[in-house]
Amino acid sequence: MNTLINNKEIKSNFCISPDNMQRLLEIMNDHKVTKDSPLFWEHDMADKLYYIKKGKIKVTKNSNDGKVFVLYVFQEGDFVGQIEPFSDSTQQFNGIAAEDSIVGVIQKSDLEMLLWQYSDLAIDFMKWMGLVSRLTQTKFRDLLMYGKQGALCSTLIRLSNTYGEKTPDGILIKEKLTNTDLADYIGAARESVSRMLSALKKDQAVDMVDGHILIRDIEYLKDICHCEACPMQICRI
Repeated sequence: MNTLINNKEIKSNFCISPDNMQRLLEIMNDHKVTKDSPLFWEHDMADKLYYIKKGKIKVTKNSNDGKVFVLYVFQEGDFVGQIEPFSDSTQQFNGIAAEDSIVGVIQKSDLEMLLWQYSDLAIDFMKWMGLVSRLTQTKFRDLLMYGKQGALCSTLIRLSNTYGEKTPDGILIKEKLTNTDLADYIGAARESVSRMLSALKKDQAVDMVDGHILIRDIEYLKDICHCEACPMQICRI
């Protein structure tokens, strides 16, 4: 095994038990991915599973008219990739490094061998697949059910859960985001996001502080997007 990071520093994925996580770490080969470089492309063979040891990987989808949707941003401790043990499939999305990253690469054949050997790992793996499925379902619900404004409000809530810091004035999103970034999350034009943010500011639901988004009234946002109070593992960017 090629190891670029001390295993003691590696975050454990909450779906996978520590013992099973160690088994997976032992079959990984580490791979460096520089910022904006692809980890995988849509339609590539889904014969690998990736574990983020350092950095961030954004998962995107291209529409027929050339728009790019940012569906998720996976971080340290997350698994990335569409992999179906014991059957062949292809990647449905693109995986792009959002920053310089190190990922552990698990070959499908090696994963299949472990799943045959350890039934508890198979159960953990099913939990992870269920989580990914629910993440996808809620993301498309945001985009389709309640319009662009609902999708924006849901995205802001997800950002607050992922990067938010509570302050006396509300929840400050520590990650600096442009209107173009937000537009990519919801499949809208930058100008549309600017108008929606202006409306939210007028209603005193959000504000800007030194280039960062401050959520002043998160309940207002939840009402707009018909928040279903999903657990934090689901309600994330």
